[in-house]
Amino acid sequence: QFNVTSYDATAVVIITFEAFAGMWINAFIVSVICMSWVRKKTLYCNEKILLFLGCSRFWYLCISWVYSFFSIIYPHFLYVLPTLQLFVSIQSLLNYSNIWVSAFLCVFYCIKIANFQNSFFIYLKVKIDRMVPWLLLGSVFFSLVIGTIVYDVTDKAFCKNLNFTCQQCIWKASIRVEEHFSPIFFITGFGFVTSFMTVTFSALLLLFSLWRHKRNMQTNSMKDLSMDTHIKAMKCILSFLVMYSINFVFLILTLIYFPRRQSYVKLLISVFLYAFPGFHSLILIVSNPKLEKKMLGILPCVKCKVCMR
Repeated sequence: QFNVTSYDATAVVIITFEAFAGMWINAFIVSVICMSWVRKKTLYCNEKILLFLGCSRFWYLCISWVYSFFSIIYPHFLYVLPTLQLFVSIQSLLNYSNIWVSAFLCVFYCIKIANFQNSFFIYLKVKIDRMVPWLLLGSVFFSLVIGTIVYDVTDKAFCKNLNFTCQQCIWKASIRVEEHFSPIFFITGFGFVTSFMTVTFSALLLLFSLWRHKRNMQTNSMKDLSMDTHIKAMKCILSFLVMYSINFVFLILTLIYFPRRQSYVKLLISVFLYAFPGFHSLILIVSNPKLEKKMLGILPCVKCKVCMR
């Protein structure tokens, strides 16, 4: 039996649009990097991070859309063992991969671009290329641990309440959030805060380094082209910092509004969280000359095909 309200229909339409737009953008990043990989037989470190980030975001949006679609349209499907546990754990795994790899990308750019005469910073600049695969592997391992914990906690909470059949009954009668999900909330909140602090610290260091370099160029009356490049980089990093800060706030709000099924605040949170993976990937495309060139090359072709129809 389907009981779809206007709220549910609005949520499905908005989430579907954002999820498919984000999947297309991240699929574009993955396809361009893979074609470059096949052609060159090698990948640069930033391309490895972008490839991993694009893959994790694509599958995160895909799994999240399927989960949201069924939880709104046909919630009974999710309460067949072990469907709910698998969806929630895989979604958590991919979400953590997305958060941590995007944080690693900011750290990578900070170490590569920033210029500080510090022995430890110079050591990181030399060793960062060798560290990238291990950082990606570490993020996968950490995400797997989180996914396993989420599966175990969800399974225990679900199995204690098998006598309830409808989703609303489960939320009202069974979910004592503090009792069942407090371990997940603590681990999730700790991960959000740690990644946010990592991004903030890296972005501020990089902005300070670029600002100092820009000021030196102005003092020495160097070329405007180099100045424009640094200003563009500063704008890109600042926009990412603002986006990541807003994303962090909405992630924390997700924990607060988790038990509520129908809430316009919860819909607003979902709208932004679905928009972030696609919009941030779009910023990465614009800031990467190779990806930007490919994107500009594809857009006229798409426009021509639409006009011919």
